[in-house]
Amino acid sequence: MAITVLPTICALDCPDACSLDITVEDGKVTHLAGNREHPITKGFACAKMAKYPQRQEQSDRVLVPMRRIGPKGSGQFEPISWETALNEIADRLKLVIEKYGAQTVLPYAYGGTMGVIQSQAPLAFFRSIGALELDQTICAATGGAGWEANYGPNKLGTDPEELIHSKLIILWGINSLRTNSHSAPPINAARKNGCRVLHIDPFRNETSKFADEHWQIRVGSDAALALAFGNEILKNQWHDQEYLDSFATGLEEYREACSEWPLERAAEYCNLPLDSLRTMVEQFATSEAPFIKVGYGLTRNEGGGNAMRAIALLPALIGAWKKQGGGACLSTSGAFGLNVHRVRGDHLLQPDVRHVNMNLLASELQDSKLRALFVFNSNPAAVAPDSSRIRNGLCNEDLLTVVLEHFQTDTADFADYLLPATTFLEHTDIYTSYGHYYLQYSEPVVPARGEAKSNHWFFEQLARRLGLVDESLYWQPKEMVHELLQSTNPRLAGITAERLMREKSVKLNLPDRFLPYSDGSNFPDRKIRFSPAPRQLEFEVQPTTEFPLRLISPPGPFILNTSMGNVPSVIKLAGGEPQVIINPIDASPLGIANGDYISISSDIGSIVRKVIVSDDTLPGVVVALGQWWPKLSPDKKGLNEITSQRLTDLGGGSTFGNQVVRIELAK
Repeated sequence: MAITVLPTICALDCPDACSLDITVEDGKVTHLAGNREHPITKGFACAKMAKYPQRQEQSDRVLVPMRRIGPKGSGQFEPISWETALNEIADRLKLVIEKYGAQTVLPYAYGGTMGVIQSQAPLAFFRSIGALELDQTICAATGGAGWEANYGPNKLGTDPEELIHSKLIILWGINSLRTNSHSAPPINAARKNGCRVLHIDPFRNETSKFADEHWQIRVGSDAALALAFGNEILKNQWHDQEYLDSFATGLEEYREACSEWPLERAAEYCNLPLDSLRTMVEQFATSEAPFIKVGYGLTRNEGGGNAMRAIALLPALIGAWKKQGGGACLSTSGAFGLNVHRVRGDHLLQPDVRHVNMNLLASELQDSKLRALFVFNSNPAAVAPDSSRIRNGLCNEDLLTVVLEHFQTDTADFADYLLPATTFLEHTDIYTSYGHYYLQYSEPVVPARGEAKSNHWFFEQLARRLGLVDESLYWQPKEMVHELLQSTNPRLAGITAERLMREKSVKLNLPDRFLPYSDGSNFPDRKIRFSPAPRQLEFEVQPTTEFPLRLISPPGPFILNTSMGNVPSVIKLAGGEPQVIINPIDASPLGIANGDYISISSDIGSIVRKVIVSDDTLPGVVVALGQWWPKLSPDKKGLNEITSQRLTDLGGGSTFGNQVVRIELAK
């Protein structure tokens, strides 16, 4: 039996971007472990990825191209050859473009792989034909817009390896132990040096129990809390006037906005103990090295962008960016600065191309003259809002639907052509990170199963059949690595393609003591924007007598989104079926007990879920754990059956944490 251990990089949507060791026995993946030598991964993989070998080798992988033979949505297919699939798709796409125009063709993709090549290179194909532009807004757009409104383009954050020097860490709106688990070792190291950890989250989860203190904040009140921090800091003159004089603008407008939130008002509004709030603000403002790790989850509501702005300004207010182990982090992605322009086809963009917000896919399918949809790295029938209307739109017989997938997902059931895609263990790619500063590279550790092909291969073949001529469409992965590293970004100096391919993981060129924003923002004038001042917005969607509860959907311990949602061992770990948590105060009057099935209804739909009765959620809040495959749910419906297309205040993001619902025992 031939056994080898080969290196690769985790491609799933997570800030940790782990360096992994894959055990291969006779051509099959049998074990996955974290790279012991990697400074971030530190020898362990998360509980979900530990099961990835099972996913890789599952018997229900899509292994050959398939063509629909039944009604759309029936999931009935027949196998065909790649040659047939490519020729038929090319012929049908040509007819669509000739008859209706390229502005009826939409790519739909997101974070199914975080590899730059397999996620970005396909965009060049669509730009070369003049297709619609997809705005990828479903997850990070609002948080990013809020951060960059303060600090300018290209998001930076405190290096996680510097957290060992932190003296106070606030984990704000993030379940770090589940969604950023490799932050735990440096946080624990900091604790040994006297660091205190506060977790702020309306849902009491693993991170709440890991922290020294947990504040179970009212859903959507984060901006008010951050402004109260600001008000108390300014009132007590704990701010860093010298830093602000040099690098801030709009402070008076910000001071006025903060003045509306004295601690007493904020404590009541946010559902927090006043004494704890008063103590923590002083500890934060006077700490030798205070750090905030802020999550994207708190931005997925009507006021999410303002909340992010208010939180992210706090380290600037007290000059924490100047302190080793101080500052904040939403994302480190802006540091990489790869030369992506030709790889993703920026030079092929045609004038006056219409943009489609991916959160509005339901309306796009219903209301527009869309004639061709290409889905890769995503499962919109499960993950996009208002999924009932999405399914209805996908039933359109006039819509050419092509899906590249590993498995027959809910979206794949509606495909005209379902094509087998490679996993990250089967293709070459390059990886940045939004949680650390290592640029990484991986090659296949096993041959592709069956006839699976990479995203890049498929669109290259399609481009040939459409007679497209731009050379960038035909670059091979290693050529793209060379192109991506032809960058003027000084942080990439000395990182050649050859070095990256050899070493697999290379840290960016950062100063020995990297202190982002210590010398101002990324705006040309280096000023951090305190104005227009962030505000606590009152949501238009409020609980009513008909829909009295607020629904939020944080990642579950084992199922976050749908990538791992059909792995039997993961499903078992996650309880066997989707579950929701409600508070005893909400359960008791309705006669709902632990383990019952309840109907959860909004103004657009309803689902049935098994219930956990627990004070891990606040009264008035329903917590839905993770995003399950609809077809694997008891009622064959996904969570987004009851979520709306309403957008956030900044960035056009999703409002998955905004919906109001009612609950009752299922009939």
